[in-house]
Amino acid sequence: MKIVDPNNPIPKYLQISSWLRESILLGRYETGEKIPSEIELAQMCDVSRNTLRQAIGELTAKGMLRKAKGLGTFVTASEPVALRRKLDRISSFGQELNKTGVLEKTRILKKGYELPSKHVERNLALNAGSRVIAVKRLRTGDDIPLIYEETYLPVDIFDGILDMDLTGSMYEIFTRKYSVALTRCEQVIRAVNINQKIAGLLGLHVNSAALYMESVTYNDRNIPVEVLCCYFRGDKYGFEVELGRYHLTQ
Repeated sequence: MKIVDPNNPIPKYLQISSWLRESILLGRYETGEKIPSEIELAQMCDVSRNTLRQAIGELTAKGMLRKAKGLGTFVTASEPVALRRKLDRISSFGQELNKTGVLEKTRILKKGYELPSKHVERNLALNAGSRVIAVKRLRTGDDIPLIYEETYLPVDIFDGILDMDLTGSMYEIFTRKYSVALTRCEQVIRAVNINQKIAGLLGLHVNSAALYMESVTYNDRNIPVEVLCCYFRGDKYGFEVELGRYHLTQ
C-alpha cells in the first residue's frame, strides 16, 4: 500500500496525517491504542523521521494523538478536538499548551525598538513620537505553527528586556524581573482572513480563516503595560468563556 505519493503537490506530512486520521476514524487504531513507532511508520510511508514527526504533530495538535515519553504515541480521540484557551484569567500560552501534553516552542522573528502605530500608541497611553519595544514571535505546538504574535511594550517600564531570553513566558519575566503585577486585561477577538505574510508563517493558504485577538494588559496602578496582537489558526484553536447568571432587566 502506497501511503505517500511523491508526485502529489500536497506536503508529505499532510498526506501521512490524513492517512492516519482516516485509519483512526475507520477503527484501525482505536482510542487508547498505541500506534506503530516513528521508525515503523517512517518505513511504512518511506519518509524521513522528521517528516513523520511533523505528521504526528499535526494530529497531536488536533487532539487525536498523545505522546507519552518513553512509551510511544497513543490515540486519544476519534475526532479532532480543537485546542481551547479559557478566557477567565491572564495566562501564558506556553503554560496553557503544555497542560494539554503538546510541546510548545517559540521562535523570535524580530525584536527591537520601533515607532508604534497610532492605535498602539493610544492603547499604551504614550506621548506622540514615543518608541516602543516590539517583539514578534511564532508559537508552535509539536512543531506545528499555531500562533503569530506581536508584543508592544513601554520602554520606560521594560528597559533591558531585549537582552533577555524571550522564547519562554514573557509574563513570567514581567512579574519576576520587573515586579510588574498583571491585574487586568481587555481583549477583543474577531474572525479574519489572513494575508500572505501571516499565512506563510502559519503554514496556511492566503485568506485562510483565523482568529485575531488584541489584548491590552494593565498593572496594579491601572497603567497599560502591554499591547498584544495575536493570530490564532482557525483550524486549531477555540476560545472557552464561562458566563454568569442571567438577570432579568426591568
